[in-house]
Amino acid sequence: MPTIQELNQLDADAFTKALHGIYEHSPWIAQRAAAARPFATLAALKLALQAAVDGATDAQQLSLLRAHPELAGKAAIAGELTPESTGEQAASNLDRCTPEEYARLHALNAQYNERFGFPFILAVKGPTGRGLARQSIIDTFVRRLDNAPGDELREALRQVHRIAEIRLNALLGIEPAIGVTVMDWCETLGAISDSDADLTCAYMTPAHRRTAAAIAGWMRDAGMAVHIDAVGNVVGRYAAARPGAQTLITGSHYDTVRNGGKYDGRLGILLPIALVGRLHERDERLPYDLEVIAFAEEEGVRFRSTFLGSSAVAGGFDPALLDARDADGVPMREALAAAGHDPAAIPAIARDPAGVLGFVEVHIEQGPVLLERGLPLGVVSAIAGSSRYLVELKGVASHAGTTPMGMRRDAAAAAAEIVLLVERRCSGPASLVGTVGQLEVPAGSVNVVPGACRLSLDIRAADDATRLAAVDDILAGISAICARRGIQEKLYKLLEIDAAPCAPRLMAQLEAAVERAGLPSFALPSGAGHDAMRMAQLTEVAMLFVRCGNGGISHNPLETMSADDAEVAGAVMLDFLRNFTPVAAPAGSAS
Repeated sequence: MPTIQELNQLDADAFTKALHGIYEHSPWIAQRAAAARPFATLAALKLALQAAVDGATDAQQLSLLRAHPELAGKAAIAGELTPESTGEQAASNLDRCTPEEYARLHALNAQYNERFGFPFILAVKGPTGRGLARQSIIDTFVRRLDNAPGDELREALRQVHRIAEIRLNALLGIEPAIGVTVMDWCETLGAISDSDADLTCAYMTPAHRRTAAAIAGWMRDAGMAVHIDAVGNVVGRYAAARPGAQTLITGSHYDTVRNGGKYDGRLGILLPIALVGRLHERDERLPYDLEVIAFAEEEGVRFRSTFLGSSAVAGGFDPALLDARDADGVPMREALAAAGHDPAAIPAIARDPAGVLGFVEVHIEQGPVLLERGLPLGVVSAIAGSSRYLVELKGVASHAGTTPMGMRRDAAAAAAEIVLLVERRCSGPASLVGTVGQLEVPAGSVNVVPGACRLSLDIRAADDATRLAAVDDILAGISAICARRGIQEKLYKLLEIDAAPCAPRLMAQLEAAVERAGLPSFALPSGAGHDAMRMAQLTEVAMLFVRCGNGGISHNPLETMSADDAEVAGAVMLDFLRNFTPVAAPAGSAS
């Protein structure tokens, strides 16, 4: 098996021959990538091959796609596939389809080719490289048939690159061991749920407590001292060789939304645990205490109160929340006590800022930016602040047939205009987004002009001044729309949270680690809220985003990532931890 260094030393023809079969019947890709040598890492080689495809003509890209065989198609049945494709289809047992499955795939292949003009391409070895189940392949086939042609072309090319990535691993004898471990752990936790039908893990439910116990077990196996604190955070500490050292904290949350994905939050817990296990195997200690915190609650599903775990650590837990009740009327205080926690001990969780060096969170992006750029990682520049409102509009309900258009006080028409106002006002600055996620006509009827309407507003930006200016303009616009239409308005503020800029010195260290991994550093804001926002009240924070698959979808069972992306994220984080340079400790702090 060749190494990256050996590939660098080959002449262009030999390099192309060595990568024969990595891209199906398309040696021109390796030929073009050869000019970018030397490659410092496997990640750099993958990017160079990807760049060769990105720089190709539309005709060349289409030819690449058409070079791939149909899944379980005529060529597969006739034994005419390349060795690589034969092995990949066999890994998912596509050579063992039932007659019904063959017929279904044959029909889907025909439908797909007619719609898009190239064969359906899927890395059937899947996110871990072990192979997808046949039903999962069929479900993906059906789902992607609904894509727009341009979107599907880009997705097909991404799948080509994923296939090439798996083939490169095999060629070079590389196993993404850390990434596979993390993915396996995510699968294990994904099977622990409040629901038999989906993944839901709400605060202090039996599934939540089982999840905490599993995380604690993996922490102990990795060589960490572990405890579960009064708010339910699972805390693992990997001590420095020198007693009394300050602490660098990492971690994320282990609760989920209803019907959520397997990687949101949990990646940022499990990846650091796996890295600590690697350090422990080598008897390697860091010059500071490393703490991995699995925050108990971030999503707010059960008690509608977000960031409970990180707020407690940062010293911002609101004791009034203990009286919040869930849908069954159970107070949070009782839920904690039933799980064996002492609510009165929560204030003691708060950390002394003098003893903390910083907080670094790894998280899937939960969006499509990295995916569209073909990058496995990005460094977060800031976590967006958010302003959320509920808007109630009151007009006059009247007969749909007898009320002239110019005499209507239509609350739904006002709401529609407001939706377009939000879209128009938030389409300028890059990090500014505005969403009307809820829109309701209470007791609406097909033959009645709507007399009432309710809608939500969610305005976010990485810069508070940008967000607040947009909020002012939108609220003023709502008032103007309602005045012109004769509609009464009521606004209720639901949330106001400031943006959390990431610390430039921590960002710079993360970016340097990304570049040492052979990747370009790329900074992007986070539109989603994260525990790092609360931890920013305690210490400096940074975040590393990992690419999200399936169009960047998250908070959804389709949420996905790959073991290879987790592996390179692990390499970057381990590099960051080993080379971490703290600022000078404040006077009088622990040393």
